[in-house]
Formats: sequence, C-alpha cells, structure tokens
Amino acid sequence: MNLFRGVQDRRHAKALQAELDLVEAGLLENLTFASPVADVPARYLLEAGGKRIRPTLTLLASELGEGPNELVRRAAQSVEITHLASLYHDDVMDDATLRRGVPAAQTVWSNSIAILAGDLLFARASTLVSGMGEEAILLQAQTFERLCLGQLHETVGPQEGEAPIPHYLQVLADKTGALIACAARMGVMFGGAPTEYADPVMEYGERIGVAFQLIDDVIDLSPKSQQTGKLAGTDLRAGVATLPMLLLRERAAAGNVADAELLERIDAGVLAIENGAEPAVLDAEVKALQLHDVTRETEMTARRWAEEAVAQLDILPKSSVKRALERMAESIVNREG
Repeated sequence: MNLFRGVQDRRHAKALQAELDLVEAGLLENLTFASPVADVPARYLLEAGGKRIRPTLTLLASELGEGPNELVRRAAQSVEITHLASLYHDDVMDDATLRRGVPAAQTVWSNSIAILAGDLLFARASTLVSGMGEEAILLQAQTFERLCLGQLHETVGPQEGEAPIPHYLQVLADKTGALIACAARMGVMFGGAPTEYADPVMEYGERIGVAFQLIDDVIDLSPKSQQTGKLAGTDLRAGVATLPMLLLRERAAAGNVADAELLERIDAGVLAIENGAEPAVLDAEVKALQLHDVTRETEMTARRWAEEAVAQLDILPKSSVKRALERMAESIVNREG
C-alpha cells in the first residue's frame, strides 16, 4: 500500500518518504524507556510494523502549507503513538491473539502489562503534545475522548431503540476516524496551511477512517489469510459484529428465509466455538458470507465513504498533494490486507 503513489514528482515523493523515515526514528526514540521492564513491551507493536497511515497523512496535509517541520513531525509521532497505545487496549478487550502478524502483547506478557504499556504510550503522546500549544492539547484531548467513547459504545452495544448499523458506523467514526481526522488537522495546523483547509481535511480524515474499517470487515472474510495475518473470518468466528453480519441480521429479520438459515448456522457455530469447538466448524459459513451480497454491499459502503472523503477536498487547489490525498482514499478501499 504505497501512500505516496499520488505524488507525481519523484523528488517530492522521495522527500516525503525521507520525512516519514525521520518520524519513524522519532517514534523509536520516544518509545525508549529507561526501565527495562517498560522498554520492550512499549516498543513491541511499533517494531511489528504497520502502514503508518496517520503520520503519512500529517506529513501530506502539511504540504498544503509550507511542508514538514519539527512540529509537524512531532505531531505525526504523537498521533501514531496514540494509535499504538489504543491497539494494546483493544487487543486486551477483544481477547485478540494476533496483531500485525505477531502474537498480541497480552499473550506475550499479560493483560496487566499490555494495559500499562498502552497507558505509558498515551502518557508519552501527551508529553509530545504538551509543548505544542493550547489548540493542539485541546485537539488531542477531544480525540482521546472520542476514542474512549467509541470503545465504550462498542462494548455496551446499541441501546434500546437504537438502530445497530448507524450505531456501528458511529463507533467506527469515533474509534478510527477521529484519530485519522486529528492527524490531518495537525498537518494543516503545524504546516502553516490556510486555516480554511483545516475543517475539510479533518472531515476527509474521518471519512477515510470509516472506509478503512469497513474494508477491514471485507478483508476479514478473505481467503487470502497470508495477507491479513489472520484466519479468514476471525471476527465472525469470535462473534464480533461487523457490517456484513449486521446486514445479514437485518435481512433475516425482514423475512429472508435463506439469510435466516445462514444466520442460524453462524450463531450456532459461534456458540460451539465458545464451548470449545475448533474454529474450522464455521469454515463453510465464512465462505458463504464472503460470497454473499452483504459483503459486496459492505465494500460499496466503504467506497461511498471514500468518495465522500474525496469530495471534502474540493476546496483545495489542484496540486500533487491534493492528488496524493485522493489516491490515499483510493488505496485504502482497494487494499487486500
């Protein structure tokens, strides 16, 4: 997934990659702790790799102004560290076994150490932002609040009378979209771009965040498990609500007999896995859902969110940066892992 492929000038693309390399070096420096007990767990997920979508977006957004500088790089690091911190917590809450192709942190150490490692990263991100001005501090605090609310709403589920699909999309906007939006806005803020770009670029970031997660719902069902680092249908086998499953439930509730039968088999398989059955008990149902119209509908929904993201960029002048942002949205919905 080449996030700089929309930058037409090769020297410009190389310069941005060099800036991303500086951000990466800064991440390693900022996630080094004097205590050996903290040092290894805190760097664990950073060293596992990742797409670095958030810092890339911060750097690109800064190009709408004067380009990367020390504050832009610092902002990019703070956002990525916040993202990494949230992964430690998410994996504990989801009882995940894998993250980025490596064992989840709590399976290597313990739930307590994974949670504390995440807390350390949140603290380090706050330290980075603390010297960047009141606006940046407030933006980080508001974003962190949305991350927590998104996780809370996901945990408790839709309330009585609340439609499951809008609830799910709002969870995605809070848990993923908010931080990507923050990354974009910080690039505008610290890159010296016109202030009128801040809100549209932030809206763009939130929408590509939702699109990213919806495509993840599709990828989860993909048989190309070697690309995702997970067994196909990991979320389905764990009973996690994704958009394909929510759409299937909606169709079953509307009286579609075939969909109701598939849903019944899936629910029975999930219960069997919870009671000790092998995950393979749902292999046929995973394949059926992967080929089902609800998965195509999920992909189309992701593409609509990406198109809405790109529409937010209409205010920007034509440039290689605008094209790169457009291509970033395309790359997110076209990826296979």
